[in-house]
Amino acid sequence: MANRTDPLAKSIRGTNPQNLVEKILRTKIYQHTYWKEQCFGLTAETLVDKAMELDHLGGTHSGTRKPTPFMCLVMKMLQIQPDKEIVVEFIKNPEYKYVRVLGAFYLRLTGMDVDVYHYLEPLYNDYRKLRLKLNDGKFTLTHVDEYIDELLTKDYSCDIALPRIKKRWTLEGLGSLEPRRSALEDDFEEEEEKEEDDQLADGLDSAADDKDYYRARSPTREKDRDRKRDSHRYRDRDYDRDRDYDRDRDRDYERDYDRDGGRRDRDRDRDRYRLRDEKDYGRDRERDREGRDRERRERDRGRRRSHSRSRSRSRDRKDHDGDERRRRHHSSTSPKRRGEAPEDEAPKKKKEKKAAKKDDGTDHPDPEIAEQNRLRLSLGLKPLRV
Repeated sequence: MANRTDPLAKSIRGTNPQNLVEKILRTKIYQHTYWKEQCFGLTAETLVDKAMELDHLGGTHSGTRKPTPFMCLVMKMLQIQPDKEIVVEFIKNPEYKYVRVLGAFYLRLTGMDVDVYHYLEPLYNDYRKLRLKLNDGKFTLTHVDEYIDELLTKDYSCDIALPRIKKRWTLEGLGSLEPRRSALEDDFEEEEEKEEDDQLADGLDSAADDKDYYRARSPTREKDRDRKRDSHRYRDRDYDRDRDYDRDRDRDYERDYDRDGGRRDRDRDRDRYRLRDEKDYGRDRERDREGRDRERRERDRGRRRSHSRSRSRSRDRKDHDGDERRRRHHSSTSPKRRGEAPEDEAPKKKKEKKAAKKDDGTDHPDPEIAEQNRLRLSLGLKPLRV
């Protein structure tokens, strides 16, 4: 009955709060004398008195892995599950450092991520010493802020696996936490401002002392320095005037160069256009000369063909006249000859058809003119006469 969890306790992270401690360690705690004698019947009010008696912290020690009183009290808090206000009062206790560490460890086991960062990060400003019992039974020295950093950054503490929590920058990105500001930041800023003011005052004082020292040591040195300063000023003024003159001269030269360059560009473009026009003109002249030669050849070819056609026509006319006289001469002598007249006329008709075919211009020696005459013949137009 003494080892059971309080019936009114709520489950933490979906399980019994005592299950946050491993079973082996939980069994060792139940068998320890401190648990049986000092933790029996404790409540949230009487637990504070036992926490104030702590003088060290730790998990287990020695060869048998005995639990420390700190771990027994943590187990008792998981069993009775005190209110959140009581745990926060443990953490805010400024007098007893082990009470503060006990509350921080319990909140790390059972609290939400935002609450863990909200209540544990202010403990970074606590630099008090703590006694930590190691696994071999020896003690070592640590500090409150070091132990709080272990709770927030490590996965194990006092031989217990700590529940995982979200990183701080993740919660800041979600807007659950404000950006962390150190409590010592204001002190650092004040110290830095004070140091800067002191350095500035020391620099001014040293400069004034040096100036008085050199002035008292050599009165003529100030006059020499003034004279050198004036000479440098005059030299700089002359140098500036010469530089302005050189700049104006370079600007005028660039302007003249740009003007001459533009004129040269225009002349170059004009020459280029002139050469291009001459080439085009020569090409046109060659094309016109070739056209005239082609027309002359076609005209000569047509003249020769018309001459041959006129000779063939005159030959046909003579043949026709001879046939007429022959028919008249033989018409009275033989009726059989009269019947043969159509047979003599057949070759003449063939010749006329052949001549007619030749007159349509489709047999022109130039293939282009012959093609044009065929097209004009299909359209019913007159052939080309060349």
